[in-house]
Amino acid sequence: MTTIFYARVSTADQTLSHQVSQARAAGFEIDEVLSDHGVSGVSTALRDRPEAKRLFDKLRKGDTLVVRWVDRLGRNYADVTDTIREFIRRGVTIRTVINNMTFDGTPQDPMQEAVRDALIAFMAATAQAQAEATKEAQKAGIAAAKMNTTKYRGKKPSYDRATLGDVVRLLGNGLGASAVAKMTGLKRQTVLRIRKDPSVAEAALQKWGL
Repeated sequence: MTTIFYARVSTADQTLSHQVSQARAAGFEIDEVLSDHGVSGVSTALRDRPEAKRLFDKLRKGDTLVVRWVDRLGRNYADVTDTIREFIRRGVTIRTVINNMTFDGTPQDPMQEAVRDALIAFMAATAQAQAEATKEAQKAGIAAAKMNTTKYRGKKPSYDRATLGDVVRLLGNGLGASAVAKMTGLKRQTVLRIRKDPSVAEAALQKWGL
């Protein structure tokens, strides 16, 4: 039985070493690492990515696929749900580093299967919604930065783009500001400001070129 860690590295802040270190720090024992860099999680299906498509050849019954969160598999609802269910049918266990979620074929009762599938659907939908929200926030942030004609950029953000994405996603999952602050290492007030207007937080990153 093999444990494969898959990473999709979409920004400079989400380095492969960071994702792997985070997984190992959480107690995961990894046998192999596969990663794709600079590929869109929205427009590119998992099986169409250079390294990710190897998962479909490598993963066998009893193997475990570990990802930082389901959004590393993709940000397209249909693709993510179809992929996870296909791996489960093969007897593969899917685990996430964040939230420590486990999806496998253990549930035999139809009701339990329905609950599992509903959770998969919710997480996949959240990943796509966050991608769409981030895209809109980036547009608003760029527009706000262009409107600012002064040289003063304000205080440098205490978060990077990856952390901002985590905050938006965790808040979208229903977590409170205090819990999100603890999980991301940010101050509660910072999380509250991001929750109030993500586009302002994105604008701050734009101003500092982060």
